Amino acid sequence: MSAVEPPETPALRRVLSRTDLILYGLVILTPTAAYPFFGIVQDASRGHAALSYLVAMVGMLFTAASYGRMAGAFPLAGSAYSYAGKAIHPHAGFLAGWAMVLDYLLIPLLSVVYASLTSARLVPSVPYWLWVVLYSVAITYVNARGIRSTALAGRWLMSAMTIVAFVFAAAAVNFLLRGGGAGVLLDWKALYRPETFAVSPILLGAALATTSYLGFDAISTLAEETPNPGRDIGFATVSVCIFQTVICFLTVYLASLAWPDYRTLPHKDTAILDISTAIGGAWLFGLVTFILLVAGLASALTGQAGAARLLFGMGRDGVIPRAFARVDPRSGTPLYSTLFMGVCSLAGAILLRFELIVELLNFGAFVGFILVNLSVISQFWVRERRRGTRSLTAYLVFPALGALVCGFVWLNLTAAAKTAGFGWMAAGVLFLAVRTRGFRSSPLRLEVD
Repeated sequence: MSAVEPPETPALRRVLSRTDLILYGLVILTPTAAYPFFGIVQDASRGHAALSYLVAMVGMLFTAASYGRMAGAFPLAGSAYSYAGKAIHPHAGFLAGWAMVLDYLLIPLLSVVYASLTSARLVPSVPYWLWVVLYSVAITYVNARGIRSTALAGRWLMSAMTIVAFVFAAAAVNFLLRGGGAGVLLDWKALYRPETFAVSPILLGAALATTSYLGFDAISTLAEETPNPGRDIGFATVSVCIFQTVICFLTVYLASLAWPDYRTLPHKDTAILDISTAIGGAWLFGLVTFILLVAGLASALTGQAGAARLLFGMGRDGVIPRAFARVDPRSGTPLYSTLFMGVCSLAGAILLRFELIVELLNFGAFVGFILVNLSVISQFWVRERRRGTRSLTAYLVFPALGALVCGFVWLNLTAAAKTAGFGWMAAGVLFLAVRTRGFRSSPLRLEVD
C-alpha cells in the first residue's frame, strides 16, 4: 500500500500592517456606532449614556487584552474557536466557534438588512429585495477580490464616517455655544445626575452600550494575514477599543448636552436623528441618515471578511467541510467561505425579521468573549503556570473580570435572544456529539476523511 502525501495546508497572505488592522476594526465597529443606540442607552441609564459607555469600555478592554494575549500565543485565523480549542479543549473550541459563527453570520446580515431598508425608504420605487441582492453581491465581490481590496474600501468608508462624525460634533458645539440645549460645553450633568443615579440602571446602560463594540474581535481573525500577529493583533484590538470609546463618548456627551432632558426625546430608537435636526436642521438630518447607511455597508463588508476567516479556520481543521478552507490562488482569500457568507446574507436578509436579528446578535458574541477570557486563564495561569505578581493581574484577575462583565451582559439579554441562542447552541452540541461519536474523540479532522 503506497503512502499518500498529506495535502498542503491552506495558508493566507501576510499583507496587512498594524494600521490596516486598526482601520479594519474601526470600520467594523464604525465611528457612528453610538448613533442608533444613544436614545436607548440614555433612557435605560436614566440620563447617564456617557457614563455607561465608560463603564462598558472597562469590560471590553479586559476582553480586548485577552484577545491580544491569545493572538500572540496562537496566531491563527480561527479567533475564539482556535483560542478555546488550544487552551481549554477542542470541544470548547468547537462550541466557541459555533457561537461565533452565529455572531459573524449576523453582523453582515444585520448590516445588509439595515442598508436595504434605509435604501428602500429613500428610493421606494426600488423594491427591498433588489437592494438586498445589490448589496449582498457588491460586498461579496469586494471581499472575493482579496483582503487588500477590503482594507482599501474600508479606508474610504472610514474616511466618510469620520468626516460626518466630526461634522456632527462641530454642529453640536456650535449649537451649544449659541445657547442651545444646556448652553455650555462643560456640564457634569451630562455625566452624573444625582437625582436619577443608581447602579443598576448604569449597568443596564453599559450592557446596552457594549453593542457599539461588537465586532472588535474580528481583528483576531486576520492573524494569518499580518506579518507580526503576536505584537500587532493585541495592539490593534486594544487601540480600537480605546478609539471607539473616545468617539462614542464624545458623541453621547455632546448629544446629552444638546438635549438635556432625555425624558422628552420623541423616539428613543431614533433619538440621534431628532438631535441632528435640532442642532443642524434638515441638512444634518439627511447627512446623518446617509452616513448610517454607509456605516451599515462598511460593517457588512468587514463583518463578512471576518466571518469567512472564521469558517476558514474551522474548515482547515476539518471541523466543517474542507471546502471552506480553500484559498483562491489569485486573490489569496478563502473563496468558498466568502461566497457562502454572501449567500447567507442574501437569503437571511430576505427571510428573517430585523428585530430577531438584533435580538440574536449579542448572544454568540458574548459566549465567545467569555470563552476567550477563560482561555487566557487556562493557557497562561493553569497550563504554563505563570504565577508571578504581574502574571496574577494579566493572566487571572483581568481575564476573570472580563468573563464576569461579559457574563453579566449575556445573562441580561432578552428572553427571545436566549431561546433562539440556546437553540443554536443545542444544535451545535448535537452536531459535536455526532462528529465525535458521543464526545469520545476530537472534533478536529487532521487527516483527510
